[in-house]
Amino acid sequence: MKKLFRIMFLGIALFVMSGVANAQVKIAHVNTAEVLDAMPDKTKAEKDLEKYYGELQSQLETMAKEYQTKMQDYEANQATMSNLVKQSKEKEIIDIQTRIQQFQANAEGDFENKRAELLKPILDKIQNAINAVGKEKGYTYILDLATGATVYVGTDAVDCTKDVKAKLGIK
Repeated sequence: MKKLFRIMFLGIALFVMSGVANAQVKIAHVNTAEVLDAMPDKTKAEKDLEKYYGELQSQLETMAKEYQTKMQDYEANQATMSNLVKQSKEKEIIDIQTRIQQFQANAEGDFENKRAELLKPILDKIQNAINAVGKEKGYTYILDLATGATVYVGTDAVDCTKDVKAKLGIK
């Protein structure tokens, strides 16, 4: 009986130990900024972005020249202008100022959208590679050193969000 008990205990212990060994968490890290800098696609995206920035800058310079021309004309001829012409010229100058301000505000947003549009396929490639490495190597988590974020969560990862919410009394 003691022998049977020992064999059962040993079998259960081995079973539990193998379960603990299989439940081991494997964590890795990646520096996505370093990977991004090494991507050949990034160089092309940066060149495209610089070209787009140049186009925006050129348009802004054209608008600024138009403003300067109108302003110089107004200053040079205001003494000989009638009130009606003065008001018309002042309105034109104010309209150009408003357009320049609107263009600058819109250009900043457009530039950021263009950056996101150009970088998205590259970042997607990096994320897909991270996912593939995570699956191939059996990692539970891969952390990004560049951002401090978790960029891969394996299928055997434990999510304790519900437990933490419960501890805080949150549903």
